[in-house]
Amino acid sequence: MYSRTWWCYGTTRIGCFPSAKPGSSGTSKEVPIRVTELPDTRIGASQHPDSPPDWWIYRGTGRPLHDIRLADRLPDPPPWRTFRGATLPERDVFPPDDGEIERKLGTELSYSARNVDEHEVEMVNAALYLRRPLLVTGRPGSGKSSLAYRISRELGLGRVLRWPITSQTTLKSGLYDYDAIGRVQAAAAWKELAASGAGTTAEVPIGEFVRLGELGTAFLPRRLPRVLLIDELDKSESDLPHDLLGLFEDGEFAVPELARDARRSVRAEVFTADPGYTAEIEHGRVRCAAFPVVVITSNGEREFPPAFLRRCLRLETRDPDAGQLAAMVAAHAIDPDGSRAALIEDFVTRSAGVGGLPADKLLDAIFLATSGAYRPEDDAWPRLVDSLWRQLNPQGP
Repeated sequence: MYSRTWWCYGTTRIGCFPSAKPGSSGTSKEVPIRVTELPDTRIGASQHPDSPPDWWIYRGTGRPLHDIRLADRLPDPPPWRTFRGATLPERDVFPPDDGEIERKLGTELSYSARNVDEHEVEMVNAALYLRRPLLVTGRPGSGKSSLAYRISRELGLGRVLRWPITSQTTLKSGLYDYDAIGRVQAAAAWKELAASGAGTTAEVPIGEFVRLGELGTAFLPRRLPRVLLIDELDKSESDLPHDLLGLFEDGEFAVPELARDARRSVRAEVFTADPGYTAEIEHGRVRCAAFPVVVITSNGEREFPPAFLRRCLRLETRDPDAGQLAAMVAAHAIDPDGSRAALIEDFVTRSAGVGGLPADKLLDAIFLATSGAYRPEDDAWPRLVDSLWRQLNPQGP
């Protein structure tokens, strides 16, 4: 057990370097802030994220892997998880991230100081090798959803397809949407024009009225997988986990409206969940070639059926420790005039006292501290922090 000191530079060019004193490597505007990590007592926590085991593809840092290509490292799937898919596109195009990854994780450089949870990384790599969904369970705010964004940024898989679950969510709503009314109106307008001889435009193709959802888009045929985040599955009705079984086993689904029209046109170009992107569907079926990286989050508010659990790998998240919280704050380039370490220590103590706090509440407090609100000797600051850090735990001390 040991502690480490990280020198973090409080500008948008933040970087954290172990056991290094601040020198002349930054601009004159950079203000060094000393953050001492507490000893890491968690079982399985790795102190060497840059020296991973050979079998790891995903390393858990959230930094893009410039030294490897996923296509070269990802092995073939096991025979029972091989999907033939439909005709592959000429090349895989990963829609660019719209800024959501940076909002979730912060900048790339500072996140290199994050202590890697070895068990988490092992389970993600197991999911990559076995082409199985990863069910991530944990307390709200413990970083379950962030895992999907770390995987995507590190492996270069583009925009995360996030499918938020509510009590009204159905399997079909995640797969696709068909605008039947719009098609009827377009057909009526086309027939009217054709009858009057006023227009010679061809009938609007059916694909113009079909849009794949996040779930459906993730199963389009590709050489490399997309990252699909099924967020808070425990909010769903009891049937949804059962309904997902067939898709997870078969890697394909049908769009009946397109299948009925396939006699006239084998291929249909439809919209996807990626803004501005379309895809071709053959014979009214979407068939994956690369099973997506599926991260399913749950707050543990309900039990899932055994048949569903059997098809998933399971990961229980831990609360971030002081070192991870320091790296998270540094990643978001927040510099509260040297009070960062004290706030992190207060947060860790308070979180332990109330049974856990969402990590983003620490970011809120530290950001307020940058405005000058941090005055420990004043009664106003403790009242403000108490409101921020207790609102989700009304029964806390």
